[in-house]
Amino acid sequence: MEKKKIFILPGEMAVSRQPAVIATLLGSCVSVCLYNKQLRAGGMNHFMLPSGARDDMKGKYGDYATEKLIEMMLKLDPNKGNLVAQLYGGGAVVGHLSVGAGIGDKNVAIANELLERHRIPVSKRDMSGTSGRKIFFDTETGAVEMRLIEKSEMTKHAEEKKKLISTRRIRVLVVDDSSTIRQIITKAITMDPGIEVIGEAGDAFEARSLILELDPDVVTLDIIMPKMDGVTFLKKMMLHFPKPIIIVSSIAQKDSKQRQRAQAIGAVDVVDKEDLKMYQGIQTASTLLTGKIKLAAITHVKKRTEEEIGHI
Repeated sequence: MEKKKIFILPGEMAVSRQPAVIATLLGSCVSVCLYNKQLRAGGMNHFMLPSGARDDMKGKYGDYATEKLIEMMLKLDPNKGNLVAQLYGGGAVVGHLSVGAGIGDKNVAIANELLERHRIPVSKRDMSGTSGRKIFFDTETGAVEMRLIEKSEMTKHAEEKKKLISTRRIRVLVVDDSSTIRQIITKAITMDPGIEVIGEAGDAFEARSLILELDPDVVTLDIIMPKMDGVTFLKKMMLHFPKPIIIVSSIAQKDSKQRQRAQAIGAVDVVDKEDLKMYQGIQTASTLLTGKIKLAAITHVKKRTEEEIGHI
Protein backbone atom coordinates (compact mmCIF):
# COMPACT_ATOMS: atom_id res chain seq x y z
CA MET A 1 0.00 0.00 0.00
CA GLU A 2 1.30 3.43 -0.93
CA LYS A 3 2.43 5.49 2.05
CA LYS A 4 0.78 8.77 2.94
CA LYS A 5 2.70 11.79 1.61
CA ILE A 6 3.06 14.93 3.74
CA PHE A 7 4.74 18.09 2.44
CA ILE A 8 5.70 20.69 5.03
CA LEU A 9 6.43 24.36 4.42
CA PRO A 10 8.77 26.67 6.39
CA GLY A 11 7.48 27.02 9.94
CA GLU A 12 5.58 23.73 9.84
CA MET A 13 6.18 20.29 11.35
CA ALA A 14 4.53 16.88 11.13
CA VAL A 15 4.55 13.66 13.18
CA SER A 16 3.07 10.38 11.95
CA ARG A 17 2.48 7.15 13.86
CA GLN A 18 1.35 5.55 10.59
CA PRO A 19 3.76 4.88 7.69
CA ALA A 20 4.26 8.13 5.79
CA VAL A 21 6.80 10.08 3.77
CA ILE A 22 7.36 13.65 4.98
CA ALA A 23 9.02 15.91 2.42
CA THR A 24 10.27 19.49 2.22
CA LEU A 25 12.65 21.85 0.40
CA LEU A 26 15.56 23.40 2.30
CA GLY A 27 18.00 26.22 1.65
CA SER A 28 19.40 27.96 4.71
CA CYS A 29 16.50 26.44 6.67
CA VAL A 30 17.05 23.27 8.71
CA SER A 31 14.95 20.16 9.24
CA VAL A 32 15.30 17.86 12.23
CA CYS A 33 14.06 14.32 11.50
CA LEU A 34 13.24 12.32 14.63
CA TYR A 35 12.71 8.55 14.43
CA ASN A 36 11.41 6.25 17.16
CA LYS A 37 13.14 2.87 16.66
CA GLN A 38 10.61 0.92 18.72
CA LEU A 39 7.40 2.40 17.33
CA ARG A 40 8.79 2.82 13.79
CA ALA A 41 7.28 6.30 13.73
CA GLY A 42 8.75 9.68 13.00
CA GLY A 43 8.39 13.42 12.73
CA MET A 44 10.09 16.34 11.02
CA ASN A 45 10.17 20.14 11.33
CA HIS A 46 11.32 22.92 8.99
CA PHE A 47 12.57 26.10 10.63
CA MET A 48 13.91 29.32 9.13
CA LEU A 49 15.63 31.15 11.98
CA PRO A 50 17.47 29.96 15.10
CA SER A 51 15.38 31.99 17.56
CA GLY A 52 13.32 35.14 17.87
CA ALA A 53 10.25 36.85 19.25
CA ARG A 54 7.21 34.61 19.43
CA ASP A 55 4.63 35.57 16.83
CA ASP A 56 1.83 33.77 15.02
CA MET A 57 4.35 31.55 13.26
CA LYS A 58 6.37 30.14 16.16
CA GLY A 59 7.40 27.11 14.13
CA LYS A 60 9.79 29.18 12.03
CA TYR A 61 12.18 29.46 15.01
CA GLY A 62 14.58 26.56 15.60
CA ASP A 63 14.50 26.66 19.40
CA TYR A 64 10.68 26.38 19.50
CA ALA A 65 10.34 24.03 16.50
CA THR A 66 12.87 21.53 17.81
CA GLU A 67 11.57 21.50 21.38
CA LYS A 68 8.01 21.13 20.07
CA LEU A 69 8.94 18.26 17.75
CA ILE A 70 10.63 16.41 20.63
CA GLU A 71 7.55 17.01 22.79
CA MET A 72 5.25 15.62 20.08
CA MET A 73 7.40 12.51 19.65
CA LEU A 74 7.50 11.91 23.41
CA LYS A 75 3.70 11.94 23.50
CA LEU A 76 3.85 8.83 21.30
CA ASP A 77 6.47 7.24 23.54
CA PRO A 78 7.92 8.90 26.69
CA ASN A 79 11.17 6.89 26.41
CA LYS A 80 13.60 9.41 24.94
CA GLY A 81 16.15 6.62 24.53
CA ASN A 82 14.19 5.27 21.58
CA LEU A 83 14.77 8.45 19.56
CA VAL A 84 17.45 9.03 16.96
CA ALA A 85 17.83 12.20 14.86
CA GLN A 86 19.02 13.22 11.42
CA LEU A 87 19.78 16.82 10.40
CA TYR A 88 19.56 18.44 6.98
CA GLY A 89 19.86 21.94 5.50
CA GLY A 90 21.67 25.06 6.66
CA GLY A 91 23.14 25.82 3.25
CA ALA A 92 24.65 29.16 2.27
CA VAL A 93 21.98 29.55 -0.38
CA VAL A 94 20.89 32.90 -1.80
CA GLY A 95 17.44 33.42 -3.29
CA HIS A 96 14.00 31.90 -2.68
CA LEU A 97 15.40 29.09 -0.51
CA SER A 98 17.26 31.42 1.84
CA VAL A 99 16.36 34.03 4.43
CA GLY A 100 19.67 35.81 4.95
CA ALA A 101 23.44 35.73 5.16
CA GLY A 102 24.92 33.48 7.85
CA ILE A 103 21.51 32.15 8.91
CA GLY A 104 22.27 28.62 7.75
CA ASP A 105 25.20 28.20 10.16
CA LYS A 106 23.14 29.57 13.05
CA ASN A 107 20.28 27.20 12.27
CA VAL A 108 22.70 24.27 12.24
CA ALA A 109 24.14 25.37 15.59
CA ILE A 110 20.80 25.62 17.39
CA ALA A 111 19.69 22.19 16.14
CA ASN A 112 22.92 20.56 17.30
CA GLU A 113 22.77 22.35 20.66
CA LEU A 114 19.22 21.26 21.48
CA LEU A 115 19.67 17.66 20.44
CA GLU A 116 22.82 17.44 22.52
CA ARG A 117 20.98 18.97 25.47
CA HIS A 118 18.27 16.30 25.18
CA ARG A 119 20.90 13.60 24.65
CA ILE A 120 19.30 12.48 21.41
CA PRO A 121 21.95 10.90 19.17
CA VAL A 122 22.34 12.12 15.59
CA SER A 123 22.87 9.28 13.12
CA LYS A 124 23.40 11.46 10.06
CA ARG A 125 24.06 15.09 9.15
CA ASP A 126 23.99 16.59 5.68
CA MET A 127 24.35 20.29 6.28
CA SER A 128 25.91 23.57 5.15
CA GLY A 129 27.39 23.81 1.64
CA THR A 130 26.01 26.07 -1.08
CA SER A 131 23.16 23.96 -2.49
CA GLY A 132 19.54 23.59 -1.54
CA ARG A 133 18.15 20.19 -0.58
CA LYS A 134 14.97 18.25 -1.21
CA ILE A 135 14.43 15.62 1.49
CA PHE A 136 12.01 12.71 1.89
CA PHE A 137 11.73 11.16 5.37
CA ASP A 138 10.20 7.69 5.60
CA THR A 139 8.65 7.58 9.06
CA GLU A 140 8.34 3.77 8.97
CA THR A 141 11.99 2.95 8.27
CA GLY A 142 13.72 6.13 9.42
CA ALA A 143 15.45 6.42 6.03
CA VAL A 144 15.91 9.84 4.47
CA GLU A 145 16.35 10.33 0.73
CA MET A 146 18.15 13.59 0.01
CA ARG A 147 18.56 15.29 -3.38
CA LEU A 148 20.65 18.39 -3.96
CA ILE A 149 18.92 21.27 -5.73
CA GLU A 150 21.12 22.81 -8.39
CA LYS A 151 21.41 26.57 -8.53
CA SER A 152 19.04 28.27 -10.92
CA GLU A 153 19.97 31.28 -13.01
CA MET A 154 17.93 33.36 -10.57
CA THR A 155 19.97 32.09 -7.64
CA LYS A 156 23.27 32.71 -9.44
CA HIS A 157 22.14 36.25 -10.24
CA ALA A 158 21.21 36.82 -6.59
CA GLU A 159 24.63 35.58 -5.46
CA GLU A 160 26.37 38.02 -7.80
CA LYS A 161 24.15 40.80 -6.46
CA LYS A 162 24.97 39.83 -2.88
CA LYS A 163 28.71 39.99 -3.61
CA LEU A 164 28.33 43.47 -5.10
CA ILE A 165 26.27 44.74 -2.17
CA SER A 166 28.86 43.41 0.31
CA THR A 167 31.48 45.79 -1.13
CA ARG A 168 29.51 48.98 -0.41
CA ARG A 169 26.51 50.44 1.41
CA ILE A 170 22.99 49.60 0.26
CA ARG A 171 21.56 52.54 -1.70
CA VAL A 172 17.93 53.39 -0.91
CA LEU A 173 15.39 55.77 -2.42
CA VAL A 174 12.60 56.86 -0.04
CA VAL A 175 9.26 57.72 -1.69
CA ASP A 176 6.45 59.28 0.38
CA ASP A 177 4.34 62.40 -0.13
CA SER A 178 4.96 63.50 3.48
CA SER A 179 8.31 65.22 3.99
CA THR A 180 8.08 64.44 7.71
CA ILE A 181 7.66 60.72 7.08
CA ARG A 182 10.51 60.79 4.55
CA GLN A 183 12.77 62.35 7.17
CA ILE A 184 11.79 59.80 9.81
CA ILE A 185 12.34 56.83 7.47
CA THR A 186 15.64 58.28 6.29
CA LYS A 187 16.86 58.80 9.85
CA ALA A 188 15.69 55.32 10.89
CA ILE A 189 17.37 53.35 8.12
CA THR A 190 20.61 55.35 8.11
CA MET A 191 21.15 54.37 11.74
CA ASP A 192 22.62 51.26 10.11
CA PRO A 193 26.08 52.13 8.73
CA GLY A 194 25.57 49.67 5.90
CA ILE A 195 22.67 51.64 4.40
CA GLU A 196 22.54 55.09 2.80
CA VAL A 197 19.61 57.10 1.45
CA ILE A 198 20.61 58.44 -1.96
CA GLY A 199 17.42 60.37 -2.59
CA GLU A 200 13.86 61.22 -1.56
CA ALA A 201 10.76 61.69 -3.70
CA GLY A 202 7.32 63.08 -2.93
CA ASP A 203 5.42 61.44 -5.79
CA ALA A 204 5.72 58.72 -8.41
CA PHE A 205 6.90 61.02 -11.20
CA GLU A 206 9.73 62.40 -9.10
CA ALA A 207 10.55 58.85 -8.02
CA ARG A 208 10.71 57.65 -11.62
CA SER A 209 13.25 60.35 -12.52
CA LEU A 210 15.41 59.60 -9.49
CA ILE A 211 15.30 55.84 -10.09
CA LEU A 212 16.55 56.31 -13.65
CA GLU A 213 19.18 58.81 -12.53
CA LEU A 214 20.45 57.16 -9.33
CA ASP A 215 19.70 53.44 -9.85
CA PRO A 216 18.96 52.60 -6.16
CA ASP A 217 19.29 49.07 -4.80
CA VAL A 218 15.98 49.31 -2.90
CA VAL A 219 12.97 51.65 -3.00
CA THR A 220 10.59 52.25 -0.09
CA LEU A 221 7.23 53.30 -1.49
CA ASP A 222 4.05 54.79 0.02
CA ILE A 223 0.65 53.95 -1.49
CA ILE A 224 -1.40 57.10 -0.93
CA MET A 225 0.34 59.79 -3.00
CA PRO A 226 -0.75 62.60 -5.35
CA LYS A 227 -0.67 62.23 -9.15
CA MET A 228 -0.27 58.44 -9.06
CA ASP A 229 -0.83 55.98 -6.22
CA GLY A 230 1.97 53.68 -5.11
CA VAL A 231 0.36 50.43 -6.26
CA THR A 232 -0.08 51.77 -9.81
CA PHE A 233 3.54 52.96 -9.79
CA LEU A 234 4.66 49.56 -8.48
CA LYS A 235 2.89 47.88 -11.39
CA LYS A 236 4.63 50.15 -13.91
CA MET A 237 8.00 49.45 -12.28
CA MET A 238 7.49 45.67 -12.45
CA LEU A 239 6.54 45.91 -16.12
CA HIS A 240 9.33 48.20 -17.29
CA PHE A 241 12.13 48.63 -14.73
CA PRO A 242 11.88 46.04 -11.92
CA LYS A 243 13.51 46.93 -8.61
CA PRO A 244 13.25 45.57 -5.06
CA ILE A 245 10.40 47.69 -3.68
CA ILE A 246 9.19 47.70 -0.08
CA ILE A 247 5.72 49.18 0.36
CA VAL A 248 5.51 51.32 3.53
CA SER A 249 1.93 52.48 3.95
CA SER A 250 -0.77 53.18 6.52
CA ILE A 251 -3.31 51.24 4.41
CA ALA A 252 -1.18 48.10 4.13
CA GLN A 253 -2.49 46.33 7.21
CA LYS A 254 -2.24 42.57 7.47
CA ASP A 255 -4.77 40.81 5.19
CA SER A 256 -5.81 44.10 3.55
CA LYS A 257 -6.59 44.11 -0.18
CA GLN A 258 -3.90 46.71 -0.81
CA ARG A 259 -1.25 44.54 0.85
CA GLN A 260 -2.36 41.51 -1.16
CA ARG A 261 -2.33 43.49 -4.41
CA ALA A 262 1.14 44.86 -3.77
CA GLN A 263 2.52 41.40 -2.99
CA ALA A 264 0.85 39.89 -6.05
CA ILE A 265 2.27 42.59 -8.32
CA GLY A 266 5.82 42.09 -7.04
CA ALA A 267 6.63 44.08 -3.89
CA VAL A 268 9.39 42.21 -2.03
CA ASP A 269 7.84 43.22 1.29
CA VAL A 270 4.97 45.29 2.71
CA VAL A 271 5.10 47.26 5.97
CA ASP A 272 2.18 48.80 7.83
CA LYS A 273 3.32 52.24 9.07
CA GLU A 274 1.58 51.55 12.36
CA ASP A 275 4.08 48.73 12.99
CA LEU A 276 6.95 51.23 12.82
CA LYS A 277 5.67 52.95 15.99
CA MET A 278 7.16 56.23 14.82
CA TYR A 279 5.40 58.13 17.61
CA GLN A 280 7.58 56.25 20.13
CA GLY A 281 10.89 57.14 18.48
CA ILE A 282 12.79 55.62 15.59
CA GLN A 283 14.37 52.53 17.12
CA THR A 284 11.50 50.19 16.21
CA ALA A 285 11.33 51.63 12.70
CA SER A 286 15.08 51.26 12.32
CA THR A 287 15.15 47.64 13.43
CA LEU A 288 12.20 46.63 11.26
CA LEU A 289 13.13 48.53 8.11
CA THR A 290 16.88 47.87 8.04
CA GLY A 291 16.37 44.12 8.24
CA LYS A 292 13.87 44.17 5.40
CA ILE A 293 16.06 46.45 3.28
CA LYS A 294 19.06 44.13 3.64
CA LEU A 295 17.01 41.16 2.46
CA ALA A 296 15.42 43.18 -0.35
CA ALA A 297 18.82 44.34 -1.59
CA ILE A 298 19.88 40.78 -2.43
CA THR A 299 16.50 39.72 -3.82
CA HIS A 300 16.26 39.03 -7.53
CA VAL A 301 13.21 40.83 -8.94
CA LYS A 302 11.91 39.45 -12.21
CA LYS A 303 10.31 41.62 -14.88
CA ARG A 304 6.58 40.93 -15.13
CA THR A 305 4.26 40.91 -18.15
CA GLU A 306 0.86 42.50 -18.72
CA GLU A 307 -0.65 39.02 -18.79
CA GLU A 308 0.77 38.28 -15.32
CA ILE A 309 -0.35 41.43 -13.53
CA GLY A 310 -2.70 43.27 -15.84
CA HIS A 311 -5.78 42.06 -13.96
CA ILE A 312 -4.41 42.62 -10.46
